[in-house]
Amino acid sequence: MSAPQSVQCFGKKKTATAVAHCSVRSLVLPRVVGFLGPSFSEEETDVSSAKVEGQLEDFGMEERRENKQWCLGRRIPRRGPTPIIKVNGRPLQLVQPAILRYKVYEPLLVLGLDKFAQVDIRVRVSGGGHTSQIYAIRQAIAKSLIAYYQKYVDEHSKNLLKQALVQFDRTLLVADNRRCEPKKFGGPGARARFQKSYR
Repeated sequence: MSAPQSVQCFGKKKTATAVAHCSVRSLVLPRVVGFLGPSFSEEETDVSSAKVEGQLEDFGMEERRENKQWCLGRRIPRRGPTPIIKVNGRPLQLVQPAILRYKVYEPLLVLGLDKFAQVDIRVRVSGGGHTSQIYAIRQAIAKSLIAYYQKYVDEHSKNLLKQALVQFDRTLLVADNRRCEPKKFGGPGARARFQKSYR
């Protein structure tokens, strides 16, 4: 079994961090329903093998099998019109707050859905507030697609995507590392000092 084509990228905004895992889009077909113990052999559980292999040959798809200790399934690379992007296990359409949802859609709208059609992107985000998380998610999505194209497609395609994103909004690819400077004693803020009287 060959390793799946995948990349992992980070997006940051203030204290929010998003980790995007971008991999080849695949469809998981269960071979049997129910719990499979280690005593079952592969021949006993392969009930739909002939059907699936016939369908794969019809569409010209290759097949990759995944075996776990108690679960058997097939992963079939596939291409479709709409990308599968999930944030903390939920679809991108359910990202909250709704008023900032289009900020998350920006990488998809700028590059086009066809660029995302061949990949699945899973994002985990933590820390920060609502706005920081939204900006971290959009950055992680954009950076993961660029990294995927660089590693598995070609350099020219990657440069075209990168140029389009930077022209639209540079923060989609470059993190803003500015932070609020902490307050010190002897004054009301980070640099301001209390007023001093000589008499």
